[in-house]
Amino acid sequence: DVQLQASGGGLVQAGGSLRLSCAASGFTFDDYVIGWFRQAPGKDREGLSCIRSSDGSTYYPGSMKARFTISSDNAKNTVYLQMNSLKPEDTAIYYCAAYSGLVTVTIPTLYDYWGQGTQVTVSS
Repeated sequence: DVQLQASGGGLVQAGGSLRLSCAASGFTFDDYVIGWFRQAPGKDREGLSCIRSSDGSTYYPGSMKARFTISSDNAKNTVYLQMNSLKPEDTAIYYCAAYSGLVTVTIPTLYDYWGQGTQVTVSS
């Protein structure tokens, strides 16, 4: 079975950092694009970044690259999201997801498999 296990969330003060992890299993890691998304209460799910596991190509929509960095450890089938200079508006549930393809985009409907999410809360 395909499984994506997101972890690393928690409570952090504004200006702090967190590193989220997404451990993948049940599929050939190199054949997939892994993305990070978040969803705050009352808001749509928002794409943050994605990485093509086969060659490490990354994509960041909008201004996400300024504070967020995605990386992967293919030996561990794990993708990370380093988040710096966190703000209260970053408070949300953060999800990792995967789809079988080559195009690095963060369109939620494109992704076939989703992890359970990890809560990130940034206090002011």
